[in-house]
Amino acid sequence: MEPIGLYIHVPFCTQKCPYCDFYSLTDTKQMNDYTDCIINKLYTYRKTVDRDADTLYFGGGTPSTLGANRLCNIIDEAKNCFNLEHAEITVEVNPSAQLEALFDALAPKGVNRISIGMQSAHAEELALLGRTHTAKQAEMAVRAAHKAGITNVSMDLMVGIQKQTEQSLKESIAFCHNAGASHISAYLLKVEPNTPYGRQQNTLILPNDDQMGDFYLCMVNELEKRGYYQYEISNFAQKDANGILQISKHNTKYWQGKEYLGIGPSAHSFLNGKRFYYDRNLHSFLKGNQPIMDGQGGDKEEFIMLALRLTDGLTDEIWYKKFQEPLPQAYLKRAQLYEAAGLVHMKKNGFALTPKGFLVSNQLILSIIGI
Repeated sequence: MEPIGLYIHVPFCTQKCPYCDFYSLTDTKQMNDYTDCIINKLYTYRKTVDRDADTLYFGGGTPSTLGANRLCNIIDEAKNCFNLEHAEITVEVNPSAQLEALFDALAPKGVNRISIGMQSAHAEELALLGRTHTAKQAEMAVRAAHKAGITNVSMDLMVGIQKQTEQSLKESIAFCHNAGASHISAYLLKVEPNTPYGRQQNTLILPNDDQMGDFYLCMVNELEKRGYYQYEISNFAQKDANGILQISKHNTKYWQGKEYLGIGPSAHSFLNGKRFYYDRNLHSFLKGNQPIMDGQGGDKEEFIMLALRLTDGLTDEIWYKKFQEPLPQAYLKRAQLYEAAGLVHMKKNGFALTPKGFLVSNQLILSIIGI
């Protein structure tokens, strides 16, 4: 059977950023209990899942908060239970931490990809986001990863920050490029209701929708100029020395409708056609509460919504591989209506959204599938 992806949610963080809606805690007293629980869950799932994994992703929170010993213990158990031979293993880190010793410990365990939460190269923008690190620390994190032999390094950028300009955005992109990032994830700032930003929404001075669109298109253009190929709405990758695009193999599983197992509070899974998730509650997770079932997954509408996040788009070949039938002509005909407006790119036996199309992707996809 096809290998699954493995996701571990590490809820611990040194601080809670005002825009962040991911499940995270600044109280780190239960890190040992959490680590033991993750290891036990891996062992338990091995008995029922009976499939290897070819990606392992530590997200959070800030996984580097766990420290080298706990992370290495989890990786060892994940290898015992899910093989992980030749796997992509990613760890998210906060660049404000001292990372040299961590990377030196993780690299021999097979960690071959690091994701650095930088957000901006400008001190004022970082302060407005509540980030405590500097751009220099982010650059040093890339160097530390490279020194440890981890050459696949991703950096996060935020688009639409207060006081951000197209020029400052270009400078942040240039900074990532010059620092040696092989991959950039660039997200439009979204104000979530249950965050400090959400509670301050009326006082925040943020770009309007048109300005946000201009920022996005500027970003795509600037990244492409610097050799970053857009493969998903928010993700861009360079090619390695062998000409292979350094995409996030783990995250690409989500967009390709492939199966994955998520372990940890708030982690989601898609296995055997079913979706389930753990409650956003560390205490509940440590008590051994079972994940919550979330219905069937992988139907046609869901597959289209995910696949059209990718620049590869939808083709007859992709559709047939998933559903053993041709891509419906009705989708192709409706997609073609948006080509003249520059929202859709028609190609042989299929179509994909353009950067302009990505800006209105939700409405556009619903129109294409006839909802």
